Amino acid sequence: MIPTPSDPAFWSATEFQKDITKIFDVCNGCRRCFSLCPSFDFMFERLDTDAVDGDAEKLTSGDTDHILDLCYQCKLCYNHCPYTPPHRFDIDFPRQMLRGKAQQAKVRGTKLQDRVMGSVHLVGQVGSMTAAIANPTNKLAPVRLAIEKVAGVHRKRNLPQFAGRTFQSWAKKKRPGPVEKKGKVALFYTCTVNYYMPEIAKAAVAVLVHNGLEVIVPPQKCCSMPILDYGDIDGSKKWARQNVDNFAQVVAEGTPILALGPTCSYVLKHDYPYLLGEEGDGVGNATLDICEYLMRLHGEGELDTEFSQSFGKIAYHLPCHLKSQNIGFKSRDLLRLIPDTEITMVDRCSGMDGGWGMKRDYYELSLKVARKMFNDIEDAEADMLVTDCPLAGVQIEEGTQRRPLHPVQVLAMAYGLNPDGSKA
Repeated sequence: MIPTPSDPAFWSATEFQKDITKIFDVCNGCRRCFSLCPSFDFMFERLDTDAVDGDAEKLTSGDTDHILDLCYQCKLCYNHCPYTPPHRFDIDFPRQMLRGKAQQAKVRGTKLQDRVMGSVHLVGQVGSMTAAIANPTNKLAPVRLAIEKVAGVHRKRNLPQFAGRTFQSWAKKKRPGPVEKKGKVALFYTCTVNYYMPEIAKAAVAVLVHNGLEVIVPPQKCCSMPILDYGDIDGSKKWARQNVDNFAQVVAEGTPILALGPTCSYVLKHDYPYLLGEEGDGVGNATLDICEYLMRLHGEGELDTEFSQSFGKIAYHLPCHLKSQNIGFKSRDLLRLIPDTEITMVDRCSGMDGGWGMKRDYYELSLKVARKMFNDIEDAEADMLVTDCPLAGVQIEEGTQRRPLHPVQVLAMAYGLNPDGSKA
Protein backbone atom coordinates (compact mmCIF):
# COMPACT_ATOMS: atom_id res chain seq x y z
CA MET A 1 0.00 0.00 0.00
CA ILE A 2 1.18 3.52 -0.80
CA PRO A 3 1.39 5.35 2.55
CA THR A 4 -0.64 8.49 3.19
CA PRO A 5 0.65 11.46 5.22
CA SER A 6 -1.19 10.12 8.29
CA ASP A 7 0.92 6.94 8.14
CA PRO A 8 4.34 7.12 9.92
CA ALA A 9 5.83 5.17 6.98
CA PHE A 10 5.15 8.20 4.75
CA TRP A 11 7.72 10.17 6.75
CA SER A 12 10.33 7.42 7.09
CA ALA A 13 13.41 8.23 5.00
CA THR A 14 14.46 4.59 5.11
CA GLU A 15 11.09 3.35 3.86
CA PHE A 16 11.01 6.01 1.15
CA GLN A 17 14.47 5.07 -0.11
CA LYS A 18 13.48 1.41 -0.24
CA ASP A 19 10.23 2.18 -2.11
CA ILE A 20 11.73 4.67 -4.56
CA THR A 21 14.64 2.34 -5.39
CA LYS A 22 12.14 -0.41 -6.21
CA ILE A 23 10.26 2.00 -8.47
CA PHE A 24 13.43 3.11 -10.26
CA ASP A 25 14.32 -0.53 -10.83
CA VAL A 26 10.90 -1.35 -12.31
CA CYS A 27 11.00 1.80 -14.47
CA ASN A 28 14.45 0.82 -15.74
CA GLY A 29 13.11 -2.52 -16.94
CA CYS A 30 9.95 -1.04 -18.44
CA ARG A 31 11.05 2.24 -20.08
CA ARG A 32 7.47 3.02 -21.15
CA CYS A 33 7.87 6.57 -19.76
CA PHE A 34 10.99 7.25 -21.82
CA SER A 35 10.89 10.91 -22.96
CA LEU A 36 7.64 11.48 -21.06
CA CYS A 37 9.10 14.26 -18.90
CA PRO A 38 12.48 15.65 -17.74
CA SER A 39 12.32 13.60 -14.54
CA PHE A 40 12.29 10.30 -16.43
CA ASP A 41 14.82 11.57 -18.97
CA PHE A 42 17.32 12.26 -16.20
CA MET A 43 16.59 9.01 -14.37
CA PHE A 44 17.17 6.85 -17.46
CA GLU A 45 20.24 8.88 -18.41
CA ARG A 46 21.78 8.19 -15.00
CA LEU A 47 20.79 4.53 -15.04
CA ASP A 48 22.54 4.14 -18.39
CA THR A 49 25.89 5.53 -17.20
CA ASP A 50 28.79 3.13 -16.74
CA ALA A 51 28.96 3.99 -13.03
CA VAL A 52 25.35 2.92 -12.42
CA ASP A 53 25.03 0.31 -15.18
CA GLY A 54 21.29 -0.17 -14.72
CA ASP A 55 21.52 -0.84 -10.97
CA ALA A 56 18.96 1.42 -9.27
CA GLU A 57 20.66 0.88 -5.92
CA LYS A 58 23.72 2.74 -7.25
CA LEU A 59 21.76 5.96 -7.83
CA THR A 60 22.90 8.57 -5.32
CA SER A 61 20.79 10.72 -3.01
CA GLY A 62 21.74 13.62 -5.28
CA ASP A 63 20.28 11.74 -8.24
CA THR A 64 17.04 11.17 -6.34
CA ASP A 65 16.89 14.85 -5.33
CA HIS A 66 17.28 15.94 -8.96
CA ILE A 67 14.57 13.52 -10.10
CA LEU A 68 12.30 15.06 -7.45
CA ASP A 69 13.16 18.60 -8.58
CA LEU A 70 12.37 17.79 -12.22
CA CYS A 71 8.97 16.26 -11.41
CA TYR A 72 6.27 18.89 -11.91
CA GLN A 73 3.34 16.62 -10.99
CA CYS A 74 1.73 16.46 -14.43
CA LYS A 75 0.42 12.99 -13.39
CA LEU A 76 0.77 11.60 -16.92
CA CYS A 77 3.07 8.80 -15.81
CA TYR A 78 0.35 7.38 -13.56
CA ASN A 79 -2.00 6.75 -16.49
CA HIS A 80 0.91 5.60 -18.62
CA CYS A 81 2.22 3.08 -16.09
CA PRO A 82 1.10 -0.59 -16.28
CA TYR A 83 2.06 -1.22 -12.65
CA THR A 84 -0.28 1.11 -10.75
CA PRO A 85 -2.61 -0.24 -8.04
CA PRO A 86 -4.05 -2.85 -7.83
CA HIS A 87 -1.00 -4.36 -9.55
CA ARG A 88 1.25 -6.07 -7.00
CA PHE A 89 4.06 -3.58 -7.77
CA ASP A 90 1.72 -0.86 -6.43
CA ILE A 91 3.53 1.98 -8.22
CA ASP A 92 2.30 5.56 -7.94
CA PHE A 93 5.21 7.70 -9.15
CA PRO A 94 3.55 11.11 -8.54
CA ARG A 95 2.61 10.21 -4.96
CA GLN A 96 6.16 9.01 -4.26
CA MET A 97 7.53 12.27 -5.68
CA LEU A 98 5.21 14.18 -3.34
CA ARG A 99 6.38 12.00 -0.45
CA GLY A 100 10.02 12.76 -1.26
CA LYS A 101 9.39 16.51 -1.47
CA ALA A 102 7.46 16.42 1.81
CA GLN A 103 10.39 14.73 3.52
CA GLN A 104 12.78 17.30 2.04
CA ALA A 105 10.61 20.16 3.28
CA LYS A 106 10.37 18.67 6.75
CA VAL A 107 14.14 18.18 7.09
CA ARG A 108 15.53 21.17 5.18
CA GLY A 109 12.67 23.64 5.38
CA THR A 110 11.13 25.34 2.34
CA LYS A 111 12.87 27.74 0.00
CA LEU A 112 11.95 31.42 0.08
CA GLN A 113 10.89 31.34 -3.58
CA ASP A 114 8.52 28.44 -2.86
CA ARG A 115 6.97 30.27 0.07
CA VAL A 116 6.50 33.42 -2.03
CA MET A 117 4.94 31.49 -4.93
CA GLY A 118 2.74 29.65 -2.46
CA SER A 119 1.41 32.93 -1.04
CA VAL A 120 -1.24 33.04 -3.74
CA HIS A 121 -3.84 34.97 -1.75
CA LEU A 122 -1.44 37.63 -0.45
CA VAL A 123 0.14 38.21 -3.86
CA GLY A 124 -3.26 38.15 -5.59
CA GLN A 125 -4.96 40.49 -3.14
CA VAL A 126 -2.16 43.07 -3.14
CA GLY A 127 -1.76 42.84 -6.91
CA SER A 128 -5.47 43.26 -7.58
CA MET A 129 -5.78 46.24 -5.23
CA THR A 130 -2.83 47.92 -6.98
CA ALA A 131 -3.41 46.55 -10.50
CA ALA A 132 -3.16 49.92 -12.23
CA ILE A 133 0.34 50.30 -10.82
CA ALA A 134 1.43 46.67 -10.47
CA ASN A 135 0.78 45.58 -14.05
CA PRO A 136 2.94 48.19 -15.82
CA THR A 137 5.55 48.03 -13.05
CA ASN A 138 5.90 44.28 -13.52
CA LYS A 139 7.10 44.91 -17.07
CA LEU A 140 10.12 46.97 -15.98
CA ALA A 141 13.48 45.19 -16.25
CA PRO A 142 14.75 46.18 -12.77
CA VAL A 143 11.49 45.01 -11.18
CA ARG A 144 11.61 41.69 -13.04
CA LEU A 145 15.19 41.19 -11.86
CA ALA A 146 14.10 41.81 -8.26
CA ILE A 147 11.16 39.39 -8.66
CA GLU A 148 13.55 36.78 -10.04
CA LYS A 149 15.90 37.13 -7.07
CA VAL A 150 13.17 37.10 -4.40
CA ALA A 151 10.45 34.88 -5.87
CA GLY A 152 12.54 32.87 -8.33
CA VAL A 153 10.28 33.77 -11.29
CA HIS A 154 12.34 33.98 -14.48
CA ARG A 155 12.71 37.54 -15.71
CA LYS A 156 11.58 36.57 -19.23
CA ARG A 157 8.46 34.68 -18.17
CA ASN A 158 5.32 36.47 -19.30
CA LEU A 159 3.19 37.19 -16.25
CA PRO A 160 -0.62 37.20 -16.18
CA GLN A 161 -2.10 40.63 -15.54
CA PHE A 162 -3.78 41.34 -12.22
CA ALA A 163 -7.49 42.05 -12.52
CA GLY A 164 -8.56 45.37 -11.06
CA ARG A 165 -11.61 43.65 -9.62
CA THR A 166 -11.54 40.04 -8.53
CA PHE A 167 -14.27 37.58 -9.38
CA GLN A 168 -14.88 37.12 -5.65
CA SER A 169 -15.68 40.83 -5.37
CA TRP A 170 -17.90 40.74 -8.47
CA ALA A 171 -19.77 37.67 -7.22
CA LYS A 172 -20.79 39.42 -3.99
CA LYS A 173 -23.06 41.80 -5.86
CA LYS A 174 -26.62 40.77 -6.66
CA ARG A 175 -26.56 38.76 -9.86
CA PRO A 176 -29.53 37.83 -12.03
CA GLY A 177 -30.65 34.24 -11.60
CA PRO A 178 -32.15 31.91 -14.18
CA VAL A 179 -35.59 32.71 -15.56
CA GLU A 180 -36.63 29.13 -14.88
CA LYS A 181 -34.62 27.45 -12.15
CA LYS A 182 -33.73 23.85 -13.04
CA GLY A 183 -31.11 23.22 -10.36
CA LYS A 184 -28.26 24.62 -8.32
CA VAL A 185 -24.48 24.40 -8.55
CA ALA A 186 -21.57 25.73 -6.48
CA LEU A 187 -18.59 27.33 -8.23
CA PHE A 188 -14.97 26.70 -7.26
CA TYR A 189 -13.51 29.57 -9.22
CA THR A 190 -9.74 28.98 -8.58
CA CYS A 191 -7.10 31.51 -7.56
CA THR A 192 -5.78 32.17 -11.06
CA VAL A 193 -9.26 32.95 -12.34
CA ASN A 194 -10.14 35.04 -9.29
CA TYR A 195 -7.11 37.34 -9.30
CA TYR A 196 -6.06 37.35 -12.95
CA MET A 197 -8.81 36.09 -15.27
CA PRO A 198 -12.23 36.78 -13.69
CA GLU A 199 -13.80 36.89 -17.14
CA ILE A 200 -13.62 33.08 -17.21
CA ALA A 201 -15.72 32.76 -14.06
CA LYS A 202 -18.17 35.42 -15.27
CA ALA A 203 -18.61 33.49 -18.51
CA ALA A 204 -19.16 30.29 -16.50
CA VAL A 205 -21.88 31.96 -14.44
CA ALA A 206 -23.56 33.30 -17.59
CA VAL A 207 -23.51 29.87 -19.28
CA LEU A 208 -24.89 28.12 -16.21
CA VAL A 209 -27.64 30.72 -15.65
CA HIS A 210 -28.50 30.55 -19.35
CA ASN A 211 -29.12 26.83 -18.80
CA GLY A 212 -31.48 27.43 -15.88
CA LEU A 213 -29.08 26.93 -12.98
CA GLU A 214 -28.70 28.92 -9.81
CA VAL A 215 -25.01 29.55 -9.16
CA ILE A 216 -23.75 29.94 -5.59
CA VAL A 217 -20.20 31.02 -4.72
CA PRO A 218 -19.21 29.90 -1.21
CA PRO A 219 -16.17 31.41 0.52
CA GLN A 220 -13.09 29.44 -0.53
CA LYS A 221 -9.35 29.07 -0.19
CA CYS A 222 -6.79 28.07 -2.76
CA CYS A 223 -7.10 24.34 -3.49
CA SER A 224 -3.56 24.01 -1.97
CA MET A 225 -1.68 22.77 -5.05
CA PRO A 226 0.89 25.64 -4.98
CA ILE A 227 2.08 24.62 -1.50
CA LEU A 228 1.50 20.90 -1.99
CA ASP A 229 3.92 21.08 -4.93
CA TYR A 230 6.85 21.88 -2.64
CA GLY A 231 5.85 19.41 0.07
CA ASP A 232 3.97 21.53 2.62
CA ILE A 233 1.66 18.78 3.80
CA ASP A 234 0.50 20.53 6.98
CA GLY A 235 -0.36 23.73 5.11
CA SER A 236 -2.13 21.78 2.39
CA LYS A 237 -4.23 19.88 4.92
CA LYS A 238 -5.12 23.15 6.66
CA TRP A 239 -6.34 24.76 3.43
CA ALA A 240 -8.14 21.56 2.42
CA ARG A 241 -10.00 21.45 5.74
CA GLN A 242 -11.03 25.09 5.33
CA ASN A 243 -12.54 24.28 1.94
CA VAL A 244 -14.22 21.16 3.31
CA ASP A 245 -15.82 23.38 5.96
CA ASN A 246 -16.73 26.09 3.43
CA PHE A 247 -18.48 23.56 1.17
CA ALA A 248 -19.98 21.41 3.93
CA GLN A 249 -23.52 22.70 3.38
CA VAL A 250 -23.14 22.33 -0.38
CA VAL A 251 -22.04 18.71 0.01
CA ALA A 252 -24.84 17.99 2.50
CA GLU A 253 -27.41 19.28 0.01
CA GLY A 254 -26.01 17.16 -2.81
CA THR A 255 -25.10 20.24 -4.85
CA PRO A 256 -22.36 19.70 -7.46
CA ILE A 257 -19.11 21.66 -7.04
CA LEU A 258 -17.88 22.87 -10.42
CA ALA A 259 -14.18 23.71 -10.73
CA LEU A 260 -12.93 26.08 -13.43
CA GLY A 261 -9.39 24.69 -13.58
CA PRO A 262 -8.26 21.09 -14.10
CA THR A 263 -5.51 21.28 -11.48
CA CYS A 264 -7.99 22.40 -8.85
CA SER A 265 -10.59 19.81 -9.83
CA TYR A 266 -7.89 17.13 -9.64
CA VAL A 267 -6.82 18.26 -6.17
CA LEU A 268 -10.39 18.39 -4.85
CA LYS A 269 -11.29 15.02 -6.37
CA HIS A 270 -8.14 13.04 -5.62
CA ASP A 271 -5.82 14.85 -3.22
CA TYR A 272 -8.36 15.87 -0.58
CA PRO A 273 -9.33 12.23 0.13
CA TYR A 274 -5.63 11.31 0.08
CA LEU A 275 -4.68 14.09 2.52
CA LEU A 276 -7.73 14.01 4.79
CA GLY A 277 -9.11 10.50 4.42
CA GLU A 278 -12.89 10.22 4.82
CA GLU A 279 -13.02 13.90 5.82
CA GLY A 280 -12.14 14.83 2.23
CA ASP A 281 -14.44 12.34 0.51
CA GLY A 282 -17.51 14.60 0.47
CA VAL A 283 -15.86 17.41 -1.49
CA GLY A 284 -13.98 14.89 -3.64
CA ASN A 285 -17.14 13.07 -4.66
CA ALA A 286 -19.10 16.29 -5.27
CA THR A 287 -16.49 17.91 -7.52
CA LEU A 288 -16.72 18.00 -11.31
CA ASP A 289 -14.81 19.88 -13.96
CA ILE A 290 -17.26 22.41 -15.38
CA CYS A 291 -17.21 20.93 -18.90
CA GLU A 292 -17.66 17.47 -17.41
CA TYR A 293 -20.83 18.80 -15.78
CA LEU A 294 -22.07 20.56 -18.94
CA MET A 295 -21.67 17.36 -20.94
CA ARG A 296 -23.60 15.53 -18.23
CA LEU A 297 -26.40 18.07 -18.77
CA HIS A 298 -26.20 17.41 -22.49
CA GLY A 299 -26.51 13.67 -21.89
CA GLU A 300 -29.65 14.34 -19.86
CA GLY A 301 -31.08 16.54 -22.62
CA GLU A 302 -30.85 19.64 -20.42
CA LEU A 303 -28.12 21.64 -22.18
CA ASP A 304 -29.28 24.39 -24.52
CA THR A 305 -27.65 23.72 -27.90
CA GLU A 306 -29.39 26.52 -29.77
CA PHE A 307 -26.13 28.31 -30.61
CA SER A 308 -26.14 31.51 -32.63
CA GLN A 309 -22.41 31.71 -33.43
CA SER A 310 -19.83 29.40 -35.01
CA PHE A 311 -16.04 29.71 -34.91
CA GLY A 312 -14.41 27.95 -37.85
CA LYS A 313 -11.29 26.03 -36.76
CA ILE A 314 -10.46 25.69 -33.06
CA ALA A 315 -7.23 24.22 -31.69
CA TYR A 316 -8.19 22.79 -28.31
CA HIS A 317 -5.34 22.03 -25.88
CA LEU A 318 -6.01 19.13 -23.49
CA PRO A 319 -4.36 19.90 -20.12
CA CYS A 320 -2.44 17.13 -18.36
CA HIS A 321 -4.40 17.46 -15.11
CA LEU A 322 -7.66 17.02 -17.01
CA LYS A 323 -6.35 14.05 -18.97
CA SER A 324 -5.18 12.43 -15.72
CA GLN A 325 -8.75 12.43 -14.36
CA ASN A 326 -9.80 9.76 -16.87
CA ILE A 327 -13.11 11.43 -17.70
CA GLY A 328 -12.71 11.40 -21.47
CA PHE A 329 -12.52 14.52 -23.61
CA LYS A 330 -15.51 16.44 -22.29
CA SER A 331 -14.37 19.91 -23.33
CA ARG A 332 -13.61 18.78 -26.87
CA ASP A 333 -16.98 17.06 -27.07
CA LEU A 334 -18.69 20.18 -25.74
CA LEU A 335 -17.05 22.39 -28.36
CA ARG A 336 -18.06 19.92 -31.07
CA LEU A 337 -21.70 20.70 -30.33
CA ILE A 338 -21.22 24.17 -31.83
CA PRO A 339 -22.27 24.08 -35.51
CA ASP A 340 -19.81 24.80 -38.31
CA THR A 341 -16.90 24.54 -35.90
CA GLU A 342 -13.99 22.14 -36.44
CA ILE A 343 -12.00 20.99 -33.38
CA THR A 344 -8.37 19.86 -33.52
CA MET A 345 -7.25 18.45 -30.17
CA VAL A 346 -3.69 19.21 -29.11
CA ASP A 347 -2.73 16.42 -26.71
CA ARG A 348 0.64 17.76 -25.53
CA CYS A 349 2.01 18.85 -22.16
CA SER A 350 2.37 22.62 -21.78
CA GLY A 351 5.34 22.21 -19.44
CA MET A 352 3.86 24.88 -17.17
CA ASP A 353 2.29 22.81 -14.40
CA GLY A 354 1.59 25.52 -11.86
CA GLY A 355 4.61 27.43 -10.67
CA TRP A 356 7.24 25.00 -12.04
CA GLY A 357 7.38 26.63 -15.47
CA MET A 358 7.54 30.07 -13.87
CA LYS A 359 10.77 29.34 -12.00
CA ARG A 360 14.14 30.69 -13.01
CA ASP A 361 15.64 27.19 -12.80
CA TYR A 362 13.10 25.56 -15.14
CA TYR A 363 11.80 28.31 -17.44
CA GLU A 364 13.94 27.28 -20.45
CA LEU A 365 13.24 23.59 -19.81
CA SER A 366 9.49 24.27 -19.62
CA LEU A 367 9.61 25.92 -23.04
CA LYS A 368 11.52 22.91 -24.38
CA VAL A 369 8.80 20.60 -23.02
CA ALA A 370 6.14 22.82 -24.61
CA ARG A 371 7.79 22.92 -28.04
CA LYS A 372 5.72 19.99 -29.38
CA MET A 373 2.56 21.71 -28.16
CA PHE A 374 3.53 24.95 -29.90
CA ASN A 375 4.25 23.05 -33.12
CA ASP A 376 0.92 21.20 -33.03
CA ILE A 377 -0.94 24.47 -32.43
CA GLU A 378 0.82 26.08 -35.37
CA ASP A 379 0.09 23.07 -37.60
CA ALA A 380 -3.63 23.29 -36.72
CA GLU A 381 -3.88 26.71 -38.45
CA ALA A 382 -6.79 27.51 -36.15
CA ASP A 383 -8.93 30.61 -35.96
CA MET A 384 -9.17 30.28 -32.18
CA LEU A 385 -7.07 28.68 -29.40
CA VAL A 386 -8.78 27.09 -26.39
CA THR A 387 -7.59 25.41 -23.19
CA ASP A 388 -9.23 24.57 -19.84
CA CYS A 389 -6.07 25.44 -17.89
CA PRO A 390 -5.44 29.16 -17.29
CA LEU A 391 -1.73 28.62 -16.59
CA ALA A 392 -1.28 26.44 -19.67
CA GLY A 393 -2.87 29.43 -21.40
CA VAL A 394 -0.04 31.63 -20.12
CA GLN A 395 2.47 29.24 -21.70
CA ILE A 396 0.49 29.04 -24.94
CA GLU A 397 0.40 32.82 -25.17
CA GLU A 398 4.16 33.03 -24.59
CA GLY A 399 4.89 30.52 -27.35
CA THR A 400 2.32 31.65 -29.94
CA GLN A 401 1.65 35.31 -29.09
CA ARG A 402 -2.05 34.41 -29.09
CA ARG A 403 -4.23 34.33 -25.98
CA PRO A 404 -6.41 31.23 -25.68
CA LEU A 405 -9.94 31.18 -24.30
CA HIS A 406 -11.52 28.79 -21.80
CA PRO A 407 -14.18 26.45 -23.25
CA VAL A 408 -16.92 28.17 -21.21
CA GLN A 409 -15.98 31.48 -22.79
CA VAL A 410 -16.42 29.92 -26.22
CA LEU A 411 -19.77 28.51 -25.15
CA ALA A 412 -20.84 31.95 -23.89
CA MET A 413 -19.91 33.43 -27.26
CA ALA A 414 -21.81 30.67 -29.05
CA TYR A 415 -24.89 31.78 -27.09
CA GLY A 416 -24.35 35.30 -28.43
CA LEU A 417 -22.68 36.67 -25.30
CA ASN A 418 -19.26 38.27 -24.85
CA PRO A 419 -16.24 36.21 -23.64
CA ASP A 420 -16.82 37.60 -20.13
CA GLY A 421 -20.48 36.49 -20.17
CA SER A 422 -21.88 39.99 -20.61
CA LYS A 423 -24.49 40.69 -23.25
CA ALA A 424 -23.03 41.31 -26.70
